[in-house]
Amino acid sequence: MEKSPRPDKVLDARGLTCPEPVLRTAAEVGGMAEGEVLEVIADDPASEEDVRSWARRTENELLKVWKTGKDFHFLIRKTS
Repeated sequence: MEKSPRPDKVLDARGLTCPEPVLRTAAEVGGMAEGEVLEVIADDPASEEDVRSWARRTENELLKVWKTGKDFHFLIRKTS
């Protein structure tokens, strides 16, 4: 089993509701270099589909999604 890459930055979006986690994710990724990895932590249930959809639309690589308790974790690699 391949290990997940260590994130270069972590965005804590807990307590924020749609569309704020995705807006903050987009802003954070926008300031990163190509190939860097962002971990996003969000507790809004809508964030799971929202972040997946955003990654597809923007062609950033969604490396991993998992849940711990009520928190969703997303590892995203900036691709462009």
